[in-house]
Amino acid sequence: MATVKERQTWMATLAKAELTELEKLINLEKLPSYSFLRSPEIGLVMVQGRAGGTGKPFNLGDMTITRCVVQLENLETDTAITGFGYVGGRSHRHAELAALCDALLQTPQWYEQIQAQVIQPLQTALAKKQELQQRQTAATKVNFFTMVRGEG
Repeated sequence: MATVKERQTWMATLAKAELTELEKLINLEKLPSYSFLRSPEIGLVMVQGRAGGTGKPFNLGDMTITRCVVQLENLETDTAITGFGYVGGRSHRHAELAALCDALLQTPQWYEQIQAQVIQPLQTALAKKQELQQRQTAATKVNFFTMVRGEG
């Protein structure tokens, strides 16, 4: 059974992934069947920021999200497994695939395969993207300094 922290990590990875990359990594022919408990739907959430990153919170604005809830039938234990997908933007397919992966990662027979074939490659791609963005940002950094005048 996965910990809350592990589940938060894979759900964040799935939400931040590019849809085209996610579709390439998931082999749709071999996956178990699932049903929708909540079909993909678009909504808004209020995004908050903090002044200076640590100050008082303030409402930054609204953000469009898509959410989806799917249910897998676990034939071995005859229990239902529920997967949730919340993604930024308006992609029904992205939310559906994120929910499906969340459900599969909660099953012992699919956990290792989905971790190795989907989550790890997505995390690697995300880390490379962030590193590239940091290098590009660092290249534009300007250091300002003040000289002390000799007035006395």
